[in-house]
Amino acid sequence: MEDKDKQDSYAHILKYTGIFGGVQGINILVALIRNKLVAMLLGPTGMGLLSLFNSTIRFISDSTNLGLGMSAVKDISEAYSQGNGYAVKRSIRVIRLWSLITAIAGMLLCALASPLLSRYTFGWGNHALHFLLLSPIVAMVAVTGGELAILKGTQHLSALARISIYHVLAALVLSIPLFFIWRISAIVPSLIIVAFAQMVITIAYSYHCYPLQLKVNASILRKGTGMVRLGIAFLFAGLFSSGADFFIRSYINHTGSPDILGLFNAGYMIVFTFAGMVFSAMETDYFPRLSAIGQIGSRLNEIVNKQIEVSLLIVSPLTAVLIISLPMIIPLLYSSAFSPVVTMTQIAALALYLRSVKLPIAYLPLSRGDSTIYLLMESIYSVAFVALSISCYQSAGLFGMGIAILATALFDFFMLILYMGHHYGYRMSHGVICIFLQQIPIGITAYALTWTARGTFYWIGGALMILLSTVLSIRELHQRTHLWKALLNKFKKKSQEH
Repeated sequence: MEDKDKQDSYAHILKYTGIFGGVQGINILVALIRNKLVAMLLGPTGMGLLSLFNSTIRFISDSTNLGLGMSAVKDISEAYSQGNGYAVKRSIRVIRLWSLITAIAGMLLCALASPLLSRYTFGWGNHALHFLLLSPIVAMVAVTGGELAILKGTQHLSALARISIYHVLAALVLSIPLFFIWRISAIVPSLIIVAFAQMVITIAYSYHCYPLQLKVNASILRKGTGMVRLGIAFLFAGLFSSGADFFIRSYINHTGSPDILGLFNAGYMIVFTFAGMVFSAMETDYFPRLSAIGQIGSRLNEIVNKQIEVSLLIVSPLTAVLIISLPMIIPLLYSSAFSPVVTMTQIAALALYLRSVKLPIAYLPLSRGDSTIYLLMESIYSVAFVALSISCYQSAGLFGMGIAILATALFDFFMLILYMGHHYGYRMSHGVICIFLQQIPIGITAYALTWTARGTFYWIGGALMILLSTVLSIRELHQRTHLWKALLNKFKKKSQEH
């Protein structure tokens, strides 16, 4: 029975990682088409401006949303796992009210701070009117985040998958015609229109599942204070994270140019958007399951380690593919003008191995409601990322930024392993260690080929590394989930239906 439970657990993780990975794969494909068209229409300068506006809006949103996107998921998932329908409905009313409050506050802050944002973000020109016009996006993001938290906490996974696809399709269909007609001048209106469309899509699904109740009173407002207290730590953690991102991009823009910022943003997005195929299931499936576990101990350890194993087994072959094929991918997805970012992106891609391990561990304090620990870990990571980015960029330019991404991931990896082991008794399983020791040398060898091999030898060597990583991953997944048997049974069932 114990073996059966283990197989079911691995199968569950693989299933939902596959579902949301597949959805994210579609999202990435659509996003890559959009990025290709945007890069052709706007060039590196336009991409840099788009990146600055996006990072600034994210910074303001994270500064004002009270962390409700995470604390609300924990609150609802606990009530939902206990089958307490009344508590679930009460939490939904609380989340919607507080999301509205944070939406209005964020929009006003962005509008009032627009002259300061213009001065410290760009350092040239007057962009205060742009930030004033962008301020409604902060409100839309807050409302969208609250409704998504409701769907995550109540495990409406199919709705979340569809919403995710519709979001990227909306961004493609609505923004590209504007860029084609007005080029750089269309950046601000396109951001507003896309944010509005995404909010409407999310609300439509969420209200269908849980209709809006207009009953608002002081009691509902007070009941949200506990959620807000936990969320405050998420807010400050988000501030550190988005603040670091905002600072680094502003620093590159000031010391380099919008062109260099556009190159950096392209490389950064490729690495972390690519990884989103696997990591997208973390917040939607893994975090609610982890939050539903009452106490720390062997059960909690088991869930974390299984999530790490599946993530590593899927991410590792994809990372080898990414490292080897980047010289083709970047010109294909953007244009030949973006080729200087290849070396930065290849070394940064190695951070994905570390991210596969550390991200499931990083959710431990979130699932326990330990806001102070979460805030501490995030703030240390953000400070380290800023310090390493500035130092490495000054000494090695864009390639140095790739080194900074990898070095920060390595620092965060050891920090989380040590601290979570001490505080929650987390121990890395034998399975995780074995997979890690199998796959890391393959990734390092693939990266070494980018410096030592050329032409036919490079592609043959790279193909061998990709094949080896893929074979090892499939073998390990088969041992844990009886993958081939499940696929054959599914195929036979479909054949019988036809």
